Formats: sequence, structure tokens, C-alpha cells
Amino acid sequence: MAYENKDMEGSLFKNKDKQPGDNKPNAKGIVMIKGVLYRASSWTNKTKDGEPYQRIKYEPLDAQKPNAPSPDKRPAYQDLDDEIPWN
Repeated sequence: MAYENKDMEGSLFKNKDKQPGDNKPNAKGIVMIKGVLYRASSWTNKTKDGEPYQRIKYEPLDAQKPNAPSPDKRPAYQDLDDEIPWN
């Protein structure tokens, strides 16, 4: 049986690609919030008092990567009518 995401739940798994000293997340996974799937990442940090905590970041699962080609979209000003009505 395949894993089924349930709303307001998710799972994080240890990031096997993390190397000592790099800034990659300690854990990665998928969560569903209000029916939308998100990529979740967490980092283990410490407060100023040395207390450990988890910092968590969510990104939409279908979000494009920064260097991915974007769909062909014209700037909004190109949609304007070039003719100026003179009365």
C-alpha cells in the first residue's frame, strides 16, 4: 500500500546528502496543508542559550526552481492597447 498524504500531516526523513559543515537541511519531506502539497525542510539549530530547536521551511511542491525556465509570459505593459483615444 502506498503512503497517502493526509491534510495537516506530513513526514520528514533524514537528509542522507548532508555533509558536516554544509547548510543543507538535516531532514526533508512532504506535508499537506489545506489540500496543498509542500516540500518541507528542517535544520537543527541552537538558541543563544544553547537550547536545540528545529527550524522548518515550507515551499509549494510544484514551485519552480530559481534557474528553471519560466513559461512564456509577456510583461503586462505589452497587453495594453497601443492606440490612445483622442476626443
